[in-house]
Amino acid sequence: MVTPARPNAPSAAAERTDGSPVRIGALAPLTRPGWVEAGQHLLSGLELGVRDVNDVGGIAGRPLELVVRDTAADPQRAAAAVDELARLGVAALAGEYHSVVARAAAARADALGLPYLCSSAVLDALTDQPTEWVARLSPPQSRGWQVYSDFLLGAGHRRIAVAVQPSVYWASGTRILRDHLAPRGGSVVEIDMSALTPADVCDELLRSRATALLLLVGHPEPAVPIVQAVRRDQRLAGILIGAPAGQPEFAEWAALLGEDGAGVPFLRYLPETLTPLGARVEKVLRERLGSAPSFVAFEGYDSIAVLTDLFRSHGTDRAASWASVAVEGTRGRIQFSRTPGSSVWQWDRPPVQVVDREAAKPDEPARFRILHAG
Repeated sequence: MVTPARPNAPSAAAERTDGSPVRIGALAPLTRPGWVEAGQHLLSGLELGVRDVNDVGGIAGRPLELVVRDTAADPQRAAAAVDELARLGVAALAGEYHSVVARAAAARADALGLPYLCSSAVLDALTDQPTEWVARLSPPQSRGWQVYSDFLLGAGHRRIAVAVQPSVYWASGTRILRDHLAPRGGSVVEIDMSALTPADVCDELLRSRATALLLLVGHPEPAVPIVQAVRRDQRLAGILIGAPAGQPEFAEWAALLGEDGAGVPFLRYLPETLTPLGARVEKVLRERLGSAPSFVAFEGYDSIAVLTDLFRSHGTDRAASWASVAVEGTRGRIQFSRTPGSSVWQWDRPPVQVVDREAAKPDEPARFRILHAG
């Protein structure tokens, strides 16, 4: 692959060997309205990855160093952070959870010629034009949400209601669901949450004659009140509540909803069995976080593994040779390719599961059940 030229960029042979740190810019939502728990898991994975690299000598004797910026789910704030991190001389960027924020970061990184490995955001159109500078670990939304659609069909659901808020991400998800379900006899009914309360959703859901309601809305508001309203409406006792974007993955969901939050299928990006590296990382992350690490924490760790492989192969002069990456991550072997319809380099085999939480039993915590894999 030909890496785009950068004026006055030093060659790998001219790399610094004075022991100064190799800096990686880390983007994560760490304050509201960002999804703070997701940001904390992402950052924990990134930090552990950096620690492990430094424990074995860093990059040619130079330690890795994270330079963390809070995006707070704000695309403009993220773009400004990319500009700042570029001025600070970071060798690459990693991170971000929210798709619309990652899209803004990717656009700036592409414009500046700064490698950016998007850890968690799934929006297919991460950049408007094909770019050599941006790669992604998480599967594109079209793949994950098609897997989710297949799960719904396999469970006998053909008429699906979506409680949806205005957003590029939610609009894209609705379109993917509709396009995948329609040829298979399914249909999607939209319930516009910009004009309705959670209590109104119950009446709309009853009128829709849907057998499943998907939450294409923010967390905890209005997702949590919607779940509570539907669970407590006896007319809707047979309705499946789903959350393809992964809200039930995190401990906050269970803390806020209790048993009401059980049995809500969501997407997560883990294999049935972690690699040996993944099993070790899972143990350390569990101790750090005080709870089971989410798939987002593994994405953070794997981001550092990928960038380390890139730096060791091509130096730290902001080269972006994603096609050369081949590294064992926590969830499998990671390599990148160009996939149809994607403008960025994509890990070609990220795992996809549809999972829900079992109701907690008195003598043991709630567990996740794998319902479908794709």
